[in-house]
Amino acid sequence: MEHSRRQVLGAMGAGTILAGGFAVSSGRQRDDVTILAAGSLNDALENGLRSDVDVPLRIEAHGSARVARLVADKQKNPDIVSVADVALFDSPLSPKWFCEFATNSLVVAYNPETEGGRRVADAGSDGWYRPLSNGEVTLGRTDPDLDPLGYRTLFMLELATSHYGTDTPLREVATQRSRTYPETRLVSQFETGSIDAAVTYRNMAVERGYNYLELPPEIDLSDPRYADRYATADYELPSGKTVKGTVISYATTARDRRQSVVEVFETHATDDYLTDFGFAVPDKYPQYTDNAPDVFTI
Repeated sequence: MEHSRRQVLGAMGAGTILAGGFAVSSGRQRDDVTILAAGSLNDALENGLRSDVDVPLRIEAHGSARVARLVADKQKNPDIVSVADVALFDSPLSPKWFCEFATNSLVVAYNPETEGGRRVADAGSDGWYRPLSNGEVTLGRTDPDLDPLGYRTLFMLELATSHYGTDTPLREVATQRSRTYPETRLVSQFETGSIDAAVTYRNMAVERGYNYLELPPEIDLSDPRYADRYATADYELPSGKTVKGTVISYATTARDRRQSVVEVFETHATDDYLTDFGFAVPDKYPQYTDNAPDVFTI
């Protein structure tokens, strides 16, 4: 069952039940709202959400797997948690409810100022993998143990091997010939010339104005029609949890019922700033889990 946004937000407004933020005592009154979020959301939150709300925000961004682990291990206690993979709300986090609010796709961004980047551009969406396979390109990616972009990159490369019919497994090539960076620093490596290309989320390329190649929907993890195909790829996290390829979906949950949190959550999950920063928002979103609060509306 899907719940309306107003039902959920109404229930959240019932009263404070947890101390929000990154550590305050229960019952303490404060206006600021803390958000611990996926690195790919950082720019949208800092430069979109922040200006759309009247509440002071404290935003901290990391790879989503790290975000989940910081909360699960009680190292962080934010008001709102937002991750780039809904699977992380099954484990290591297990919130009572959450909301899926945006989607994304994988693209290959490239640096037109380097020879390797120009080779990727010349190869186009149908041949970008060839200069990678030939060792002509320095590829940037993120750590699959720390964030979903990292393991989704591996999923895409595995799917691309069969899609393009390459002789060499692209996932194997990439792990041998690529450089790994934190999600929040990946695309900025273009500015230093450290990498020629990077597998990244579309929104990250769009919001920074970088050149990129769209990938076929069969491998870009954006199209529900290919969900079964995506699921053939998997990765085992250090925790022992195995994650499978799925359609990219961002999810968020609120852990405090203060009115300020309600207001920020509403804008975070529904406002137009998301599409302004390169995310896609399907008509069915936001979409809530069955056990989302629905005590009353506001």
